[in-house]
Amino acid sequence: MTEMVAIAMLLSLGMAAQYLAWRIRVPAIILLLLVGFAFGKDRLDVGIQDLMPDDLLFSIVSISVGLILFEGGLSLRMADLRQHGRTVMRLISLGALVTWALSTVAAYYIVGLPFKVSLLLGAILIVSGPTVVLPMLRHISPRGRTGPILTWEGIAIDPVGAVLAVLVYEGFSLAGGAATGHALIGLLKTVVIGGGLGALGGIALVQLIKRYWLPDHLQIPITVSMVVGIFVLSNAGQHESGLLAVTVMGVWAANSGISVRHILEFKEHLRVLLISSLFILLASRLGNADIGSFDGRWLLFLAALLFVVRPLAVWVSTRGSSLSREEKLFLAWMCPRGIVAAAVASVFGLALQEKGVEGANVLVPLTFAVIVGTVVVYGLTAGPLARKLGLAIPNPQGLLLVGAHGWAREIAAAVQKEGIQVRLVDVNRRNVRAARMADLPANRANVLDGHVADDIDLFGIGRVLALTPNDEVNTLIAMRFAHHFGRSRTYQLARDTVPSKEKPADSTEDGGRLLFGPNADYFDLSARFSRGRIRVTPLSPSFDFEAFLAQHGERALPLFAIDSEKRLSVATADKPLAPQPGDKVVALVDTPPTATDPV
Repeated sequence: MTEMVAIAMLLSLGMAAQYLAWRIRVPAIILLLLVGFAFGKDRLDVGIQDLMPDDLLFSIVSISVGLILFEGGLSLRMADLRQHGRTVMRLISLGALVTWALSTVAAYYIVGLPFKVSLLLGAILIVSGPTVVLPMLRHISPRGRTGPILTWEGIAIDPVGAVLAVLVYEGFSLAGGAATGHALIGLLKTVVIGGGLGALGGIALVQLIKRYWLPDHLQIPITVSMVVGIFVLSNAGQHESGLLAVTVMGVWAANSGISVRHILEFKEHLRVLLISSLFILLASRLGNADIGSFDGRWLLFLAALLFVVRPLAVWVSTRGSSLSREEKLFLAWMCPRGIVAAAVASVFGLALQEKGVEGANVLVPLTFAVIVGTVVVYGLTAGPLARKLGLAIPNPQGLLLVGAHGWAREIAAAVQKEGIQVRLVDVNRRNVRAARMADLPANRANVLDGHVADDIDLFGIGRVLALTPNDEVNTLIAMRFAHHFGRSRTYQLARDTVPSKEKPADSTEDGGRLLFGPNADYFDLSARFSRGRIRVTPLSPSFDFEAFLAQHGERALPLFAIDSEKRLSVATADKPLAPQPGDKVVALVDTPPTATDPV
């Protein structure tokens, strides 16, 4: 295969694996690794791994991992660290030491690796990784403190593990005292060089954006080039300190007060491409001999990581904390390994094999086995465990209503009465007070301000309805929450400024799906609520939805349908309701005129 064809295959196969994983609801990393195995070494005459020489491949892998960690740093909030900093710091210090020590012992006694290789493998397996942790957390949506803690740990632990692996590798040829001194000096250099350059890079990026010295169309490419430059410069000063530098740079930029949302959105798309390509490339390097070296003892080693190492690391790190028993159990059952472990193991595995170190040939396949095993086990069980512990809800049906004015409260009250969770948000103090007096959970906040949306309790909430009288604000709300809920579960009112015949049939250009119909704008709904009220009507075989529409005609505007399992469907311009007998229809029905009403 030519290089051009191979590159096209790499991108196409990566996206196909990502899409299939989304369709069948399995962790994408599993399919990516399977694709890499199938199209790699010893399976094809010219495999994907033949795209480039090893030195170039590992340079690209290192820079890609740096970009991924920078993107992860952009998602970290210092407010979360102030709340959970003690637990996070203990997880990446005491917890990391426990993981290193116990993983080393397990590799030495269970797998039978030489002590030096076991020591290196233990350091590599300290890492968790945002590439797998964050998608799992997004899918599970755990409530409370576990999500922020795991997010911080997953991103901050990667530089720690990578740097420790470097120090262990470089200390192989030194005596005990010299190795200890070398490690301390290396650690100090990593903190000073990596942390210092990361902070300087973050300050420079913030000032460039804050002072409008960068045009909008150059902000993203210049940010990427700065990240790569800081990463390479830091690594030149101290090996693998670049991972710390780009993480610090991302955290600094994210917490500086400037808006980095557009950069973060681009980096998220880039991350998907990078992760897909990297996993396939690294997995393609495993030959038949590597895969055939699988040993039953590896399963015992994996079991030790799952049931002994991680629980003990969490127990040591959370002693004396205010975390509940359920939160500690969930933390103890969430430590999948990702791209950093694969990349570091590939680099050091190749270097050790070139030196003829005994047991080095096992380092890479065993690391990949741990990656696959932890992703499969945690990916399949973490969600059910979170729900069992009361930390998550499967397929949340609740509604977040942005706007707590009169008829928004009527909608929320009717839906809440049917057992569907609701939460209202409004900037108007009177509206929020009225909602709370009606026993409706409500927050006084502007969801477009910074991280306010992250501070709202969205447990059990699966959709957002933008119900404000301002069309542009509704569009911005839909765009803001599309990342959290997905565009298919993001809704807004139709625009009142567009003539009815010209209104789009499904959604606004950049916002969410149109609620209730193409003509259901704020003022139209206000007028209808002024002369009608919400009714909840059970359907039956003798009185189905067609009979309901025939009875009420244009006097009824269907809003929602709720089935017997409390699953809610929202009426939209692109998909009208189709409830079945046994469901309930929530509709806005005009009150029929009486004989005393003026004609």
